[in-house]
Order: sequence, then structure tokens, then C-alpha cells
Amino acid sequence: MNDTEQNRPEEQAQLSFGQLLKSTFSAFLGVQSNANRERDFTQGKMSHFIWMGLLFGLVFVLTIIGVVQLVLHFSGT
Repeated sequence: MNDTEQNRPEEQAQLSFGQLLKSTFSAFLGVQSNANRERDFTQGKMSHFIWMGLLFGLVFVLTIIGVVQLVLHFSGT
């Protein structure tokens, strides 16, 4: 090893899909731990969190629409 290889920071491991999913869900609920938040900022990519947040938002809205439609159907309206 030469000096440049010794001074180079360790390769950052990227978050797995499960970790990304768990972190996004925890953020939606507001219960993210400090250790996981720090891991997300050091290992995660902002674009992945943006896309996952948009996906979670879409699923949330579609779920609310589905529940409302179900309630309206059973109420006879």
C-alpha cells in the first residue's frame, strides 16, 4: 500500500433496500433513532430517500382514497 491508499477514507457501504425502506417508514412515523439517522446521512443517497418518500406518499394517499371509497360503499351513499 502506498500513502494515498492509506489516507483514503474507507469505502462507504450503501444502504440496503430494507434499511432504506425502514428508515423512510420510521421518518414518516417520526420515530427514527439518532444512530440510524446518522447512518442514513453518511451512507444513504438523497435521491433514494426522495424517491422512497414520494412512493410512500403516493401509497398513503391511495390508501386514504381506498378507505374513503370503502366507507362510502358500505354506508350506502
